[in-house]
Amino acid sequence: MSTQEQKRRRLTAAERREVIERAATEVFAERGYQGASIDEIARRSGVSPPVVYDHFSSKLDLHRRLLERTRDELLEMWRSELSSDQPAEVRIPRALDAWARYVESHPYAARMYFQEPTGEAAARAVHEQVRAPARAALAQILGQQPGAENIAGRDDRALEMAAEVMRSGLTGLAIWWIDNPEVPRAQIVETAVNALWIGFERVRSGERWTA
Repeated sequence: MSTQEQKRRRLTAAERREVIERAATEVFAERGYQGASIDEIARRSGVSPPVVYDHFSSKLDLHRRLLERTRDELLEMWRSELSSDQPAEVRIPRALDAWARYVESHPYAARMYFQEPTGEAAARAVHEQVRAPARAALAQILGQQPGAENIAGRDDRALEMAAEVMRSGLTGLAIWWIDNPEVPRAQIVETAVNALWIGFERVRSGERWTA
């Protein structure tokens, strides 16, 4: 099929929705929720605003869909990379490299997902609602690692707190890297392992500090 024929081919509803989602991800990442508009999303998608509304009931509905999509892709990545029987010193750097590859290849999605929205309370609420299950899932994933009982200590909430330290640290690192794309991925992974995992590894092995 020639390029001209491809251009004339009518997209399916699923294909059109994908085009809209990709364009919207870029707009939300660049403009933030408050600064993004359906008109601009439609223009970048090559459609009219009513076509966008055929797929999504509102800008907030579209934003929620994109956040959920990114969350689910990241969680699937974590589960896939951490589920093998290989030792943690192999799995953890590999998982962090997979995370870095995702951020590198999805910079717009990463910025939209990791950066806290400003402006409308409804957008902030949706952002929190979408990310809350991710926090719980990350704690569950961490809890399945050998030696996790040493991280949890006397309080089951300690595991959730440890997962939050890792999540928030990676969130900040992702945003920093998007703003400093000249830094190679290998250096980002090395920093993440040294700054975020080494401490967990020592506690996981039985070493811990108590107040």
